[in-house]
Amino acid sequence: MSRVICIANQKGGVGKTTTSVNLAAALASLGRKVLIVDMDPQGNASSGLGVKRYENQDGNAYHVLIGEKEIAETVQKTKLEGLHVVAANPDLVGAEIELVDMPQREYRLKNELAKVASVYDYVLIDCPPSLGLLTVNALCAANTFLVPLQCEYYALEGLSQLLNTAGLIKKSLNQDLKIEGIVLTMFDKRNNLSHQVVTEIQSHFGDKVFKSIIPRNVRLSEAPSHGQSIFDYDRRSIGAKKYLELAQELDDKVYGVAQKVEEVVKAENQQESISEPEIEKVEDKKVELQEDTESEAMVPPSIPVSELDGGANV
Repeated sequence: MSRVICIANQKGGVGKTTTSVNLAAALASLGRKVLIVDMDPQGNASSGLGVKRYENQDGNAYHVLIGEKEIAETVQKTKLEGLHVVAANPDLVGAEIELVDMPQREYRLKNELAKVASVYDYVLIDCPPSLGLLTVNALCAANTFLVPLQCEYYALEGLSQLLNTAGLIKKSLNQDLKIEGIVLTMFDKRNNLSHQVVTEIQSHFGDKVFKSIIPRNVRLSEAPSHGQSIFDYDRRSIGAKKYLELAQELDDKVYGVAQKVEEVVKAENQQESISEPEIEKVEDKKVELQEDTESEAMVPPSIPVSELDGGANV
């Protein structure tokens, strides 16, 4: 089953789009099928994957939300195998106004994603830096939300507001919504404040904080200007290495547990499917083994008594 993850933080410039693009690319490089839904009117996730604005004028996230297009009609391939995108453009700004009077306005994206989610292992939704109807649609459509958090003080204030909003949505609109985790971004090891923020977040949120910390990296900043993910632009950079670690950590968390559960269920089903004659054979074998064990137990073993009280062997 697909995992739909909303990547959100109402504070701008914390690395949401960078994380969306490069995490998706890393998951695709691990062999997963990934769909990015760009819900930001700026369309940076789309351009960061090489999708030109003029290429999606007739079919993008705006048309999906207002019901003019099926989401399958707007999906575009990228340069990376297994990675697709539903692009955005500035028309999404108007979508928030148009959605106000529409029925089930909070579930427009969720209803459309339900038609294609089974095709993908992951659906990542890149949100705008706000808590308006676009972000609410993303949170209602998601199984979990992931928070990129810049290692600076102001980012901590924004986090509390986002968690409050997510709590309200969980209570009234999406009861299954959970936090996937917090990704610490723009970490500068030379800066004491960065270390303090990391320590504070890890101590407060514990295992909800991903171990992979994304550092400040020039290559990560340069890649979008070439319409490429970090893995196409410079696979050997520290930024690529850290996003690959993040993808592996997320994939182990999501599908590692799921695979173990599937193996247990499969084993139980196989056990239930054993025919009655086979069960009788197993029971007979158990009785034979029990009798053999009891007969062996009647013969005293040769114990070196010298080890116990200094005597000879029995």
